Amino acid sequence: MKQLIECVPNYSEGRDKNVIDAIVAAIQTVEGVKVLDVDPGEATNRTVVTFVGEPAPVCEAAFRGAAKAQELIDMRQHHGAHPRSGATDVLPLIPVAGITLEECAELARNLAKRMWEELGIPCYCYEAAAFKPERKNLAVCREGEYEALPEKMTDPARKPDFGGKWDLVAQKAGATNVGARGFLVAVNFNLNTTSTRRAMAVAFDVREKGRKNPNGEGWIPGSLKGTKAIGWYIDEYGIAQVSMNITDIDTTPLHVAFEEVCAKAAARGLRVTGAEIVGLVPKRVLLEAGRFYLEKQQRSLGISEEEIVKIAVRSMSLDDLKPFNPKEKVIEYLLADEPHGLAQMTVEGFTRETASESAAPGGGSVSACMGAFGAALATMVANLSAHKRGWDDRWKEFSDVAEEGQKLVDELLALIDEDTAAFNRIMDCFSMPKGTDEEKAARDVAIEAATLYAAQVPLRTMEAALKALPLALQMAQKGNPASASDAGVAALAAVAGIKGARLNVRINCAGLKDKAPAQPLLERADAIVAEAVQLEAQVLSQVDR
Repeated sequence: MKQLIECVPNYSEGRDKNVIDAIVAAIQTVEGVKVLDVDPGEATNRTVVTFVGEPAPVCEAAFRGAAKAQELIDMRQHHGAHPRSGATDVLPLIPVAGITLEECAELARNLAKRMWEELGIPCYCYEAAAFKPERKNLAVCREGEYEALPEKMTDPARKPDFGGKWDLVAQKAGATNVGARGFLVAVNFNLNTTSTRRAMAVAFDVREKGRKNPNGEGWIPGSLKGTKAIGWYIDEYGIAQVSMNITDIDTTPLHVAFEEVCAKAAARGLRVTGAEIVGLVPKRVLLEAGRFYLEKQQRSLGISEEEIVKIAVRSMSLDDLKPFNPKEKVIEYLLADEPHGLAQMTVEGFTRETASESAAPGGGSVSACMGAFGAALATMVANLSAHKRGWDDRWKEFSDVAEEGQKLVDELLALIDEDTAAFNRIMDCFSMPKGTDEEKAARDVAIEAATLYAAQVPLRTMEAALKALPLALQMAQKGNPASASDAGVAALAAVAGIKGARLNVRINCAGLKDKAPAQPLLERADAIVAEAVQLEAQVLSQVDR
């Protein structure tokens, strides 16, 4: 699996567009890095940039961004509402895929060391990258902010992990906090009040740290673990907000925080009118929220990902202050290439393309499409049954079927394009050079491997479409009787896809010179067809009744 990390540096400039653009441009000079978001704030005088890529390019881009910020930002002149200690104030590395938090921590320490050695920027290492336990907390590293740095540089207990001179470089650049952490969700909860004091009271109610004990002894913890929060007033919107960082989204998911802030606000006579996500979020944050609210409504969870996200946006009023576009706020959507495959075409476009003189898409892709239609129809019956009047106590039963069906739909839609890609791979192998014996041998090996793969792909289509048949049978037996015919068509479509895919398994196995790997594929294909025909008969018998 490819390693991917995210970097979310915060620069102490949110007003001068030329400076912000120059920093972002420096980041973008590194090949293999994709800038996902640039979020400047005028009141905070701070810009949050989000970019992703493989570890080495991301670390290089982070270094170049820090160098450009050091060149263009003078901390001696900086003022803003947000706590800060340096031109590049915080520089966290976040694991996205194929890499651990511990590995990101080591990358962060090396980055901090390089920034000191090559740029002369003093650096603290925080959270997972911390060298000292107390420095896991960013607030400890940044205590006193920029103004306290001259004193901290001379204190062995408080000086940076890398660097310790209050020279002209440090005076201008300040100190950077370099760390590694899990995903942090930054969210503001909008209140129907202009009172900062009341917003702060709600923040104290919920944040993990809580509030000081009135008797002066210690702290009274808040109700949400893994959260930090304050209350403030935003001139731009004319409202007060509870501004929260959720530092542990496994312990406190976004929807849990939303519900708790709503409850604590209501207890103080306030109302949460919506929420504002700052920066980006992982897709699972919205999917978990959407499923939570669907369950509260006793509605089926077996709907499309897009619809689940819509439920999350509506339930938490994420578009209260401005439009919320998941394509611009969800990390995975921003990383995804623009859809251009067969599965993204219109029904007419796919049909016309199939009818054209090109050999692909062919029977394999069409078989996968038929299988997807079968799974989709079974899913539809489950969703209709979950919503049937008088069947409210059975919603979970049908929701489980619909969720399973949605997974099969996704798998079979992907196989539409994979089958065509497998055919194209064979064609590419036939175009390989064959001028020498070595080239001929390499070409033969490549053709054999591509042909075997082209036989394996339709077998996967058969396996997936077969799983749709028990769902169709369940819906024919237990689902909404008004949709019995849909369950029957689901079975017919799934079996058509299975039989069609079997023909592709057979024709590609026939093209193999080595018949040994072909035999188990053919035997499994025959077994799937036999099982599918039996299930189809059961479904149609039930539908006829």
